[in-house]
Amino acid sequence: MKDINKAEPALIFPSLRSFYDWAIPFSWLIVRFGVGWNLAVHGYGKILRGMPGQAKLLDQSVPYLHSVNLPLSYFLTFVEGVGGICIILGLFTRFFGAANAIEMGFLTFVVYWGTGFSWLARGYEYTLLWGFMCLAIALRGGGPYSLDRLIGKEL
Repeated sequence: MKDINKAEPALIFPSLRSFYDWAIPFSWLIVRFGVGWNLAVHGYGKILRGMPGQAKLLDQSVPYLHSVNLPLSYFLTFVEGVGGICIILGLFTRFFGAANAIEMGFLTFVVYWGTGFSWLARGYEYTLLWGFMCLAIALRGGGPYSLDRLIGKEL
């Protein structure tokens, strides 16, 4: 069986090789920044809304979880807010990638699944996309430009 890690396609423009060799290590930093920024902004929005307000929003979407929606609000705010910042920095990257993937899975299949795919109709499109991105981050880790790499340890 061929090793897929060594099966790089030939470049149509071989003169771009040095650029790609330079740029590829930065690609994961860009992905982490985009995902982490999105999560951190959503976490900050939850802080501004306040935990009782966030719990009230959850009550509208998942009323059968009413008894746990306030603690769940704190958890979601932490995972998105602190987790988003940590993903940007590449600190505890696998842990927060996995935590956010689980959160997005919960939101996708429990909260939004019944409304269909389109995010414009409060569907699961957005949470499914971010869940897959967070899962990829959990599987890959912080990459070459991360605090995990700098300290030499990761979860």
